[in-house]
Amino acid sequence: MPEGRRHVVVVGAGVGGLVAAALLARRGLAVTVLESADAPGGKMRPLTVDGVAVDAGPTVLTMRWVFDELFDELGAAPGQRPALTPLDVLARHAWRGQPDTLDLFADRRRSAEAIARFSSPAEGRRFERFCDEAARVYAQLEGPYIRSSRPRFAQMVGDLGVRGLATLAALGPFSTLAQTLGRRFTDPRLQQLFGRYATYCGASPWAAPATLMLVSHVEQTGVWSVAGGMAALARCLAGLAAGAGATLRYGATLEQVVIERGRACGVVLTGGERIAADAVVFNGDASRLGHHLPPELTGAAPVPVAPAARSLSAVTWALHVRTRGFALERHNVFFDADYASEFDDIFRRRRLPERGTVYVCAQDRGAGTLGLPGGTGETGETGHDGRGGHNGRERLLALINAPADGDRRSFDASEIEPCQTRCLGLLSDCGLTLELDSPAQVVSRTPADFQRLFPGSGGALYGAATHGWMSLFRRSGAATRLPGLYLAGGSVHPGPGVPMAAMSGRLAAATLLAHLDSTRRSSRVRISGGMSMPSATTAATP
Repeated sequence: MPEGRRHVVVVGAGVGGLVAAALLARRGLAVTVLESADAPGGKMRPLTVDGVAVDAGPTVLTMRWVFDELFDELGAAPGQRPALTPLDVLARHAWRGQPDTLDLFADRRRSAEAIARFSSPAEGRRFERFCDEAARVYAQLEGPYIRSSRPRFAQMVGDLGVRGLATLAALGPFSTLAQTLGRRFTDPRLQQLFGRYATYCGASPWAAPATLMLVSHVEQTGVWSVAGGMAALARCLAGLAAGAGATLRYGATLEQVVIERGRACGVVLTGGERIAADAVVFNGDASRLGHHLPPELTGAAPVPVAPAARSLSAVTWALHVRTRGFALERHNVFFDADYASEFDDIFRRRRLPERGTVYVCAQDRGAGTLGLPGGTGETGETGHDGRGGHNGRERLLALINAPADGDRRSFDASEIEPCQTRCLGLLSDCGLTLELDSPAQVVSRTPADFQRLFPGSGGALYGAATHGWMSLFRRSGAATRLPGLYLAGGSVHPGPGVPMAAMSGRLAAATLLAHLDSTRRSSRVRISGGMSMPSATTAATP
């Protein structure tokens, strides 16, 4: 252990762990980050396909303010921050067998006009009202929920006040997102489109709370592409953590968190190496933590999420192919007719959907191509109108939702191949053809693959499913029942997604520092603007 300074071990170099490590190191603590893979990023690590790198995890960056505040807090110079380019078209939407597509834009007025042309002027006006309502819901929840440590119900009621409670009550206290959308729009295609926002939290629109309409506001405030791909954001955070003094060790796998005298005091790695610490931040799936505790203390870990309560997993195909027909944007969504059956198949029948939605991220399209290592060049330019890389091929990530049963079963070829055929059929019926010339041009992943990559998750990509209005209060917070042991990542509060995982890292760092500086572990942490933390001198004082 470094002499004279308190030492924190961060397990996992996903975005939550990297943010916590950078902030703690910035405050003068000695920090060691342990990552079992050979690079940072967690779910943001790319795949190499046909000699090029393809983003194969998160592909959308929203809530830029989270990172702007974080980089300000870390004192990052402009050259130390990833280059972000706003997207004019948020997403292009298509429906099987229908000739018309619908684009949503960063400019709300353009989106309303597009909806009016696509559906009706009345629906365009309904969209405007929907945006206003989503903005009000977001405004009420940002402070007491997103910026605060895990709230209890009574705290939330007090934080919201009369105005906030009235805003949420107007949604219907127990309404699902699907029910609310059914009252806001008459066109079933728009209900389907905005119902998809539930999947951003790994949920079904027919079970997710109506508050998830706030995702519409989040997107309307901006969607960005990251120069170099999402992995560039992870590399940036890792560099800032290292620059602040943190040590990052790759190929280091956690075996057990050491507990002595009732508190976390270090870790043991696979192979037997022991690292002493004053505190440990666990950035794996919260359901996995109990596996790394002494048997008599597993009850102090978060209760593992039951398979039926897990969020969505996925079957993904990372591709490097030529495309014909459909004019792809950066983000594209292809809908089938029976949306409800998709979620019945996944959550009730526990099978791959017969009529699933297909998301396609065309990573050489839109504002600023990715320029991933091994890709189309250092600047990310494709050299011919942004529609292809090597030999006219372009990088795609195609995704279909799936049940998170990766620890209980593996979908074999008899299930995956028909699923792929159905997906290609949907794309074809919408006008898109993929020219796959060689097996080397595609790498697929299933829930079992995600379970192997992220043990304890069952392949769930978003922790527990956000089902029911009480789900807001079920995620674990940063502090565990064991002093000195903290949680970060998308499986804990405030939830999944790259910005939320980053917020979990900020909350973990702030909570840990507050506890180091006080004998009280019950004080609530809230981030307002830049993070308010003890000084480096205070934090490092025994």
